[in-house]
Amino acid sequence: MEKLHIRTATMADLAALTAIEAECFPAAEAAKEEDFRSRLAVYPDHFWLLEREGEIVSFVNGLATDEAELRDEMYENAALHDPDGAWQMIFGVNTLPACRRRGYAGTLIRRCIESAREKGRRGVVLTCKAEKLHYYEKFGFVSEGVSDSTHGGVTWYAMRLTF
Repeated sequence: MEKLHIRTATMADLAALTAIEAECFPAAEAAKEEDFRSRLAVYPDHFWLLEREGEIVSFVNGLATDEAELRDEMYENAALHDPDGAWQMIFGVNTLPACRRRGYAGTLIRRCIESAREKGRRGVVLTCKAEKLHYYEKFGFVSEGVSDSTHGGVTWYAMRLTF
């Protein structure tokens, strides 16, 4: 039986998170090491990591804000994080390709949602590509149509889970 553990991040996770992100997203969309460094310096407790046998295999991350819409600037500006913000944003849901289809990402999405509820937030917001709409709907997210995001030069859909 696999030994799984969920925890929040520390700066010591920087290299692993950067490597996983690079495996999960095209270069134009992937966060860079400096992005993760600034995020980890400001909101490490908004990174939910799943370890299997001591190795990080999946993670979810994002900031909290009073803004209701996820803006592209949020990906690069960790100072926009508000620990008491009304909305939890999700920037990325990452699972190593060899570890997919085991429920790891879903486990972390549910943990992120649970954390947002516990903190009294209004809900959770993310953007995704069209082919992932159905996946996020399983968690209660509702599509709000095409997002204003131009991140990575692709079309994103805004998804919201309101408590």
